[in-house]
Amino acid sequence: MVTIQRKIIHVDMDAFYASVEMRDHPELRTVPLVISRNPQHTNGRGVVATANYLARSYGIHSAMSAQEALKLCPDAYFKRPDFPKYKKVSHQIHEIFHEYTDKIEPVAFDEAYLDVTENKKAIDSPVQLAHQIQQEIYDKLHLTCSTGVSYNKFLAKLASDYRKPVGMTIVYPEDVLDFLFPMPIEKFRGVGKKTAPRMRELGINTGKDLYQWKEIDLIAQFGKMGHILYQRVRGIDERPVEWQRQRKSIGSERTFDQPLKSNEQVDEQLQLTAQRLVAELKHQQKHGKTLVIKVRNSSFETVTKRLTFDDYLTNQVDTFEFYGRQLFDEIQTDEIDVRLLGLTVTNLNPLDFENISLEL
Repeated sequence: MVTIQRKIIHVDMDAFYASVEMRDHPELRTVPLVISRNPQHTNGRGVVATANYLARSYGIHSAMSAQEALKLCPDAYFKRPDFPKYKKVSHQIHEIFHEYTDKIEPVAFDEAYLDVTENKKAIDSPVQLAHQIQQEIYDKLHLTCSTGVSYNKFLAKLASDYRKPVGMTIVYPEDVLDFLFPMPIEKFRGVGKKTAPRMRELGINTGKDLYQWKEIDLIAQFGKMGHILYQRVRGIDERPVEWQRQRKSIGSERTFDQPLKSNEQVDEQLQLTAQRLVAELKHQQKHGKTLVIKVRNSSFETVTKRLTFDDYLTNQVDTFEFYGRQLFDEIQTDEIDVRLLGLTVTNLNPLDFENISLEL
């Protein structure tokens, strides 16, 4: 079944932005905290970046409009996101990761895959390593995380989400079917808002139902994704932790639990994405000439579009937000359905490398 036996840990910080703010402002620990601009101060505009678990108990979730969050919980405390601070904390977390392994694939500020097959601690047990990482992050940064431990990225990712917050789940090869069979089909990566109803119409409600299907029939129904799902439900995922990729681009993207459905939500997320992108470009001391937008809908259809300039783009939020919106408008359909939104800058060079205009 598995040709390469790896030891993979997926680390996912618990309500990361909200947890950082509660750590820095203890008075916020006992209130429903929403990381977003306050809609009462913005004429109803704003989108939730994340919320603490108390706020989530009211039904508040990421990518929800701040106005809706306020209706669900009138007593919620809204705090504007501070991405430079979150980026700094993220780097501190990665410094801890590097004590264990250099094979780290960041997914976002708050999550990463670690390949600990061979590790700096010379510890054979990935479970012990995951526990130590959780403990060290808490001891040094006073933040909690959840971890998933398995032999591939797909299972480790599912496992880290299994018992949040402050959870640890281990999936051994012999336990794969017991773990995946009861799993709701929506939990499988690639099964989005439009694919899930089609699957349920076909009687595919859980991992066990998916397992009964022949690969050729899944491909006939769902194309390439059918092949991937056939493998995933059998615990097969050969993708390595990508840790040595040469930095040809710098980007920021986010997948939303609930898809964006309005221009206001898109505008808010473009601004937040531009803020994260600028923070990373400044940290890497790079700038570039090409801006790329990536948009994925609930059916997992992905579209990218790019814009290349003669001169380097200035690393300013409003610049990326403005051109990002232009690109989005060029690919937008009548119905807004955005499950993933990302901005990337390519054609990179160090900041000290600039154009020299010559008078001819």
